[in-house]
Amino acid sequence: MKVQSIESHDQAPVTMEGASGAKMRMLIGPGERAPNFHMRHFEVEVGGYTPHHQHDYEHEIVILKGKGVAKSEQGEREFSAGDIIYVPANEMHNFSNTGDSPLEFICLIPAPQDCSKE
Repeated sequence: MKVQSIESHDQAPVTMEGASGAKMRMLIGPGERAPNFHMRHFEVEVGGYTPHHQHDYEHEIVILKGKGVAKSEQGEREFSAGDIIYVPANEMHNFSNTGDSPLEFICLIPAPQDCSKE
């Protein structure tokens, strides 16, 4: 069993093209050899955003702090702390911080098929 604070994990800038002011921490993933899910923590500075992108897996998000706008193929939806977001596989999406403080959220994704072998 692992019990650690979010802040005890290294934080790195999101370097994917189209991101601005976004940082990520891998909370549970390859280091734990988690075979089914990876848990990530994102922090987006005021005015920042994640890249507008898509991928072949779903992910589930819980908003911890702040507020923002989720952009998808269905348009834009506002969200705030305590909200959850489901992004289906292959849907274009991004998240922007529209508040006056950092936006923080947890994102769960399926582990890559070969993750448990690392």
